[in-house]
Amino acid sequence: MANRATVNGMLKTKFEWAILLVIAALLGGAWIAVSREPVITETSSLSLTEAPIVGHLAPNFTLQTPLGQEVTLRELAGQPVVLNFWASWCAPCRVEMPALQQASLTYNGRAAILGINQGETAKTVTNFGAEYGITYPLLVDTEQSVSLLYDVRGLPTTLFIDVDGIVREVVIGAVSQAVLQDRVENLLTEASSR
Repeated sequence: MANRATVNGMLKTKFEWAILLVIAALLGGAWIAVSREPVITETSSLSLTEAPIVGHLAPNFTLQTPLGQEVTLRELAGQPVVLNFWASWCAPCRVEMPALQQASLTYNGRAAILGINQGETAKTVTNFGAEYGITYPLLVDTEQSVSLLYDVRGLPTTLFIDVDGIVREVVIGAVSQAVLQDRVENLLTEASSR
């Protein structure tokens, strides 16, 4: 009889544990359901802040070419933009200029290529552009206000911005023709697939 009482006691203990586990699972599930974060289903309600980092809106600016023509970043919305920060004394900048010039010809009207000079005079920018046969807009940032806005710490620095004005990539150092073409093609493909 003692064995039977022991067996009944063990069965009762296992049953009690099973009941406790079921109650714990139910309480845990209820807690998860009550405390979960609501899912945002409408992406248009999200607002992006301006920041020169991937996933954020590119900060807006207006600069002039050496001839006084104003270029405002927001006015280029609807097409990919390549922002290239450079200076005439920067050897890697000189190396990548032909690739940027070729991209400006290849993607003319479909993507904007902008060269933002860091801290040099309009005359220096004009002479450099003539020396390298640059036809895309070279912008003068004599006070380096846009360079500071974009937190440019090394030259060259290139940002790839999508049609919605969102920074998709930041590259520090010279950009090759192949990389430039790949990134612009990706931005154009992304835009056309919408």
